[in-house]
Amino acid sequence: MTLRERYGPWALITGGSEGVGAAFARQLGAAGINLVLVARAAATLDALADEIRASAGVEVRTLARDLSSEDTFGAIVSSTDGLEIGLLVHNVGAVFGSGPFLDGDLDDVRRTLRVNAIGHATLSLQFGKPMAARGKGGIVLVGSLAGNAGGASMVLYGANKAFAQNFAEGLWAELKPIGVDVLYVVLGATDTPKRAALNIVDDPSTIVADPADVARDALSNLDNGPVLVPAHLEDGFRFFTSAPRRQAAEAMRDLLAGFQPGIGRDDG
Repeated sequence: MTLRERYGPWALITGGSEGVGAAFARQLGAAGINLVLVARAAATLDALADEIRASAGVEVRTLARDLSSEDTFGAIVSSTDGLEIGLLVHNVGAVFGSGPFLDGDLDDVRRTLRVNAIGHATLSLQFGKPMAARGKGGIVLVGSLAGNAGGASMVLYGANKAFAQNFAEGLWAELKPIGVDVLYVVLGATDTPKRAALNIVDDPSTIVADPADVARDALSNLDNGPVLVPAHLEDGFRFFTSAPRRQAAEAMRDLLAGFQPGIGRDDG
């Protein structure tokens, strides 16, 4: 069965304008799957849509919306009305505000939760139901190694990734027996435009993943859920999931020192 037969004829990708989301879009388009791309940056979104239409000959719809807004979920539902969405890729990893949690703003907390935990749950419910009825389809949630231990100064970021992984594992157990695949993709350092804008100075030993490789590995392993850990992150993943929780939290704090996730970013 081809990728289109199993996960088509339409795929919905959030954070679909650049980075990992754009890589998913290009590869799914090349496989003959029509696309609905959601992201905040209208110009970048439209340019990518034109590129994929020209290269792959598929239909591409765009929705320039902020996933942190309360009305965006309704807009996504309206924009996909009548479409058979066979694959959901929720790739938005936005965090609003940064620094110590108690210094944060309540509105930023709400916006962050809408993009992440609420987004995972509401979109998976909306598009997972018809997949289950058809007995085929797929849900990809793009996450992070940061979800395996709490990290000081990035409390909500890690907590949302932890939610996504646990959610994906449970959803996989429910849906796999009826033909719907669920995969949580663990990311480490990834070469996205938002990461480049942070001017991060990497240790020479740091492996920075190519978004095209991330998307390719995810699509190749979509039926091998519930969690995909890249080979270069396996040791860290095992450590953070098995270490005593105080040790894990301290190690994550040290690992993340000096790094803040991009505020309002569109990639995972």
